[in-house]
Amino acid sequence: MHRPPGTPDRPVRRLGTLGVVLAQVLVVVLFAALGVRLWYLQVQRGDHYRELAVSNHHQELVVPATRGQILDARGRALVNNRTELVVSADYHELQGMPDDGEAVLAELSEALGTPLEELEQRMRLCGPTVERPCWPGSPYQPVTLAEGVGSQAALQIMEHPERFPGITAQAHAVREYPYGDLAGQVLGYLQPVTQEELEAREQLRTQFTGIDQVGRDGLEKIYDAELRGTAGLRTLGVNNHGEVMEVLSDRMPEAGMHLVTHLDAEVQGIAEKALAEGMAAARPRYPADSGAAVVLDVRTGGVVALASVPSYDPSVWRGGIDQETFDEMLSAEAGEPLLSRAIQGQYPPGSTFKVSSLSAAAENGYSLRSTYACPGSINVGGQNFENYAGQGHGTITLHRAIVVSCNTVFYNFGYRMWLSDGGLHPAGEPDEAMAAMARGYGFGSPTGIDLPYETGGRIPDRQWKRDFWEQTKENNCHRAEHGYPDVAERDPSHAAYLKRLAHEHCVEGFEWRAGEAVNFSIGQGDVLVSPLQLAAAYAAIANGGTLYEPRVARALVSADGGEVRMIEPSVKGRLPVSEETLAYLQAALTEVPKAGTASGAFGGFPQDLVSVAGKTGSADVVGRQVSSWFASYAPADDPQFAIVVFVHQGGTGGATSAPIARKIYEGIYGFSANAGGEDGEGDRPPSEGALPDGRPWQELPTVRSDGSIDLLDR
Repeated sequence: MHRPPGTPDRPVRRLGTLGVVLAQVLVVVLFAALGVRLWYLQVQRGDHYRELAVSNHHQELVVPATRGQILDARGRALVNNRTELVVSADYHELQGMPDDGEAVLAELSEALGTPLEELEQRMRLCGPTVERPCWPGSPYQPVTLAEGVGSQAALQIMEHPERFPGITAQAHAVREYPYGDLAGQVLGYLQPVTQEELEAREQLRTQFTGIDQVGRDGLEKIYDAELRGTAGLRTLGVNNHGEVMEVLSDRMPEAGMHLVTHLDAEVQGIAEKALAEGMAAARPRYPADSGAAVVLDVRTGGVVALASVPSYDPSVWRGGIDQETFDEMLSAEAGEPLLSRAIQGQYPPGSTFKVSSLSAAAENGYSLRSTYACPGSINVGGQNFENYAGQGHGTITLHRAIVVSCNTVFYNFGYRMWLSDGGLHPAGEPDEAMAAMARGYGFGSPTGIDLPYETGGRIPDRQWKRDFWEQTKENNCHRAEHGYPDVAERDPSHAAYLKRLAHEHCVEGFEWRAGEAVNFSIGQGDVLVSPLQLAAAYAAIANGGTLYEPRVARALVSADGGEVRMIEPSVKGRLPVSEETLAYLQAALTEVPKAGTASGAFGGFPQDLVSVAGKTGSADVVGRQVSSWFASYAPADDPQFAIVVFVHQGGTGGATSAPIARKIYEGIYGFSANAGGEDGEGDRPPSEGALPDGRPWQELPTVRSDGSIDLLDR
């Protein structure tokens, strides 16, 4: 039977219906997917694409601020800026190239005349196992490849971006040190900001252009925020091709403030030169391998000079430091020049510490009017303790004990006060008056100076001894049982001695013994101080008992001179001594350079014009030669300056450090060596001293509105 024409059969009709259904389902699925995608783009990723849309129309550029200068007290620039052309690379853009940017660096090497190897080294990110030079900053900041680039090379780079993708050349202010290595450890240095710093301090993200740097040491570190100023922000309107259409907003950068210090460039130079020459004179008899000299304003705690030898020139950090120089800066062979002996060195103070011990005795029942025996030696606990060269002075006053530096008088004080505390086994809480007085003088804790990484020294007592024993007990007990087999192979008798000593420390090492108290009284044994701590203590004696926190910075002044922020003196405390004790100390110290242990060094010095008060010190350390100290202030009748000199392994205080201090005083006051004859009297035509009227600068230098600086008149 035939179907009518145009009438589809039943199977075809079924397939047509299924197709329509499938098409409808497909349309629904597509619309659902489109809806999900739109929801994802508009809701989940809305903020992201909104930022991208804005960035298609706006571009923000950080405009770096000019870093403030560091000035001495008169207004002379210790650190300033100069402009030079810097070539930088985008780390990620070069790393994203197929050859990791090698071809670009090779092209750049030819343009700059710089070895390709050096550029490749500078592109490396610094790490624990990466040798210098390398990039110490963030990989998201432009990597500095070359500084001080010639204008012709810079123009070549800027005019041919197709040859140097990822490379930029621009003018940049870099730090300049007009006085070279003068006060290098005090001033500090700059290094690129690290990625860790950017992540830890969110506000830095809007303050850095990538070629800016942060202070890493010294004043540059402590006053980094003030010196850096505030970066500007320029917002540009751009089209979708990246072309600048207009400047939408422009916030100008605010230059960093100038830091005016208490430092005097001339006195700093005098101190560094005198220290270096004095150390050289001590050789070859003594190693004299390092030293420090501190000059403080006794009225405020201002740091007039802070010298440390060996030193370094901060400009070595500019543009990246090579591995050899970096290793040398940290090496013991080179004397670790990064270390400031003045604030980070810790040494036994020797007899300069007797001012504290005399104060402890006087404030705890020992009369200043009595006389005391000064034999050549005393025996305490079966051990002999001697004066210098075993010399005795008979029965003397405490005044005389300071002048001739009699150890045995102070040994007896230390021993008797140890006994009064209960000796080896005190009942209850002992007074430990010697240690308490030392802390009252500021020893055993940082002075609070406005420089980083200051050490606190050490004032040992019974608690410190017990804590130290707990820390070392396991090793000592192990050695007491097993001995020193490595030493025994070379020296059996010495190994046996070390084993007995280890057993003693294992069993009884927590006891504060008579010998330790005796050594403490003359600044030996486990007592450690820094030259700065000692200078602050003697400045307090000089000014009547006020212990200041030393300050290098004196004021912050805006670049146009319109704003001045004074950095006021900060009082740490007062010496815990009576006026009578203080006056007694002052009189005794004044006699030391005239008729005591420093008289040889100050022969011919015009004491009638400027009377120096001071104390010598010679400190012993096992395995080292004697170290030299001289702590002083002047003028004795109207104190202005406290000067402390230290020379490690430099001999006695009277022979090495006191002559160095004398040279510094001569430079400050304008006296020539041996002026006026051996008796220190007569007509003296002094040369012009480093400081007018022999006083620290009283006023601030003037910063004018045009940025120029007027030096203080002499």
